[in-house]
Amino acid sequence: MVPMTSTPLAPAATPTTAPPTPAPTARRSTTAILAIILVGYFMVILDNSIVITGLPHIQDELGMTSTALAWVQDAYLLAFGGLLLLGARAGDVLGRRRMFVAGLAVFTLASVAVGLAPTGGLLVAARAVQGVGAAVLAPSTLALLTASFPEGPERTRATAAYGAVAGIGASVGLVVGGLLADLVSWRAGFLVNLPVGVVMLVAGLRVLPETPRTPGRFDVAGALLATLGPTALVYGFVRAGGAGWADAGTAAALGLGVGLLVTLVVVERRAAQPVLPLGLFASRERVGAYVARLLFIGAMMGFFLFTSQYLQDERGFSALAAGFAYFPMTAVNFVVALAVPRLQRRTSGPVLLVAGLVLAVAGMAWLGSIDASASYVAGIALPMMLIGAGQGLAFGPLTASGIAGVEPSLAGAASGVVNSVHQLGGALGMSLVLALTSTYAAAMTAGAVLLLAALAAAVLLVLPSARRRSGA
Repeated sequence: MVPMTSTPLAPAATPTTAPPTPAPTARRSTTAILAIILVGYFMVILDNSIVITGLPHIQDELGMTSTALAWVQDAYLLAFGGLLLLGARAGDVLGRRRMFVAGLAVFTLASVAVGLAPTGGLLVAARAVQGVGAAVLAPSTLALLTASFPEGPERTRATAAYGAVAGIGASVGLVVGGLLADLVSWRAGFLVNLPVGVVMLVAGLRVLPETPRTPGRFDVAGALLATLGPTALVYGFVRAGGAGWADAGTAAALGLGVGLLVTLVVVERRAAQPVLPLGLFASRERVGAYVARLLFIGAMMGFFLFTSQYLQDERGFSALAAGFAYFPMTAVNFVVALAVPRLQRRTSGPVLLVAGLVLAVAGMAWLGSIDASASYVAGIALPMMLIGAGQGLAFGPLTASGIAGVEPSLAGAASGVVNSVHQLGGALGMSLVLALTSTYAAAMTAGAVLLLAALAAAVLLVLPSARRRSGA
């Protein structure tokens, strides 16, 4: 099946006419724009994981139960992922630079509230507000990228950098979170967002271009359904971990979640200006990218959470040591992600995606066979490096396929879906793995199964569709 439209996001140069070479000032401008976009997105992705290595400290200091502790992460991911579509629509209607600045302001202030929270309840609430700010900020970053870089080599390099941030941000967050939790406080990981956020606000107002506004209305009903449906599913998964799958409350929550998502599709079919344009799902390539991303991120969030706890509870690592334990993975991820644009000149992005998923499956399955007597290097670091290489290869192509062939008028909605899938996949996958497993090895095996399903989506949907689109 061919993509919904073959219209490129920006006009391409004809084969006989070389594109004009940007003036040095233009080059500096696009470099500054990309830097601001990447730093803004990095802040959002960083706060997905910076809390993970500090969770034992948070639990001890605030006296939170294990179930309540899970909501420290889920509140952020669900508010982030559920409201992303509305945030993307707001960028289309009100202007993407304006929404970038507004989202960054809310995110920064909520980060301060998280860092100062005196109780677990206020911490979870502040994390949810932080997720709201991220929901406005994140889609604006990708939409500004697609508006600022024409389709072709420039956008390939920009999306590769964006994908690298998505993959590396989570790993860096674990290291930074562990470092600050041990040497300063878990709160410092959030309070540091204040000076960074202020600098980014000033830079964004001065450098980022405003995009044309699209007159329209907000699909509030669609946005609420997109938030409440996954929230009900996550609650059901978390409840199943304690009460069991046969529990009436578990069944009710899961049934409600499915019902809300079905209602979302019905509402969006009838909406004059849907927050989730169903036409985005007319492309098998994009659908495959969304499914693969959902499963990939679900597996990775479970990996990060369980590995951090395993290292600290079973291996006796401090939070700082647990954070640094991810360094081999982070380093490999970084090197491989930087090589993606060069590799794409020799082969296609979907081929790199498949290769990355194969490596990630191998690494996760390796961790699933871990033995208590295995050394850190042989039993943990080496499989982590495989997972890091898989991340580095996969994220850029996943992002590119998720926005492939999208009309300019739908760029905001498409970026919203990519980011929404990223966050909701984390919440759903982490909660599902938590409900299904009781040991670290079992959790990693469950993660490998999720990655295998992502690989199937890439092979069956993304790869053949991308080849047809390129005429290969």
